[in-house]
Amino acid sequence: MNKKISLGAAISFMAIVAAITFTLTMIFSLNIFNSKILNVNDRENLYTKLSEIDSMVRQNYQGTIDEDLLLDAIADGYVNGLDDRYAAYYTAEEMKKETQANNGELVGIGVTVTEDESGYIRVVGVYDDSPASVAGIQADDLIIQVDGEDVKSIGYSRATDNIQGDEGTKVRLLTRRDGVDQAEMELVRKRVEIPSVSYRMIGTNGYVKIDGFSGSTVDQFSNVVDSLIDEGAQALIFDVRNNSGGTLDSVVKMLDKLLPAGVIATSTTADGTTTELARSDASEITLPMVTLTNANTASAAELFVAALRDYEKTEVVGTTTFGKGVMQTTYTLTDGSGIKFTTAKFNPPVSENFDGVGITPDYEVTLTADQEKNFENLDETTDPQLQKAVEVANALQN
Repeated sequence: MNKKISLGAAISFMAIVAAITFTLTMIFSLNIFNSKILNVNDRENLYTKLSEIDSMVRQNYQGTIDEDLLLDAIADGYVNGLDDRYAAYYTAEEMKKETQANNGELVGIGVTVTEDESGYIRVVGVYDDSPASVAGIQADDLIIQVDGEDVKSIGYSRATDNIQGDEGTKVRLLTRRDGVDQAEMELVRKRVEIPSVSYRMIGTNGYVKIDGFSGSTVDQFSNVVDSLIDEGAQALIFDVRNNSGGTLDSVVKMLDKLLPAGVIATSTTADGTTTELARSDASEITLPMVTLTNANTASAAELFVAALRDYEKTEVVGTTTFGKGVMQTTYTLTDGSGIKFTTAKFNPPVSENFDGVGITPDYEVTLTADQEKNFENLDETTDPQLQKAVEVANALQN
């Protein structure tokens, strides 16, 4: 039986619904308003305190204020106050270097150096096609003068800073090789690509050492993998030990070369929103793979390992990784300086986020203290972790 309600009852019902809707809307709006007022009050307190400090200092300070230095210090202090271990403030000059590093480039003469026990600068490595390489500088050379100034007199830090400079500018160096001073040379600084991938064949295995993930790493990695396959590699060993990470953009592009179609990584923000960061196409490398890790394998390097394992593409040898599963975003400010801080977690395709936990290897192999100290000189005859990786790779080929 159909029931009818009166016009008055219908109007009353609609009024009640409208009142409830209005009340809920007001409660929601009030919560937003209160949170905004709280935020405004917090910011007002921040500006008031800073203004008070500034006023007191300018009225009473007996020294001279360097306004640029003061602004940098204030910005640096703000970022440090976030309690974010990965946050950083960059001056305009530092921001230039940070951008170059993320692109896998540097502007200079193309050397890696360390402080020699003598107080001079010891050349550790020379990049191909760099000004230093063209000038004939070699590993183990000592740089004893920079622009006519003795390195020991001005100090290692200042001397290395003086070697750097803008693209196209010149620097004069005096070097010493095997105790003999060489003729002074003049080098023109240029943009140099930083090599971050090295490789060789170990038996039937292609060994790939990845030192970091930057813009230039992607092509280096792709070319290396193709070369090893052309040389007849039956398995691939990826070494990301002591790899502290780099840019997510570069690591997902490298993973795309190795993985089948599917998700490579997602991000999760503080409010719980999860977003797909990257997806692989159907093209993949089907060779057996082994990955080497240690406690210094971090961030993007951990994603590299986790993604390969999620797709059952690799066995992992070494020790548990660092455990950094959060991503930072870098913002450039109007004056050319920049800030970097944590904006989300990044997640592997399937497995749980590894932040604070790390990735446990399938085969745990440790190095002795002496082996750790001499790590750069280890090879497949003296490195037990690499030896195990070769053993596993050989088994996977059968």
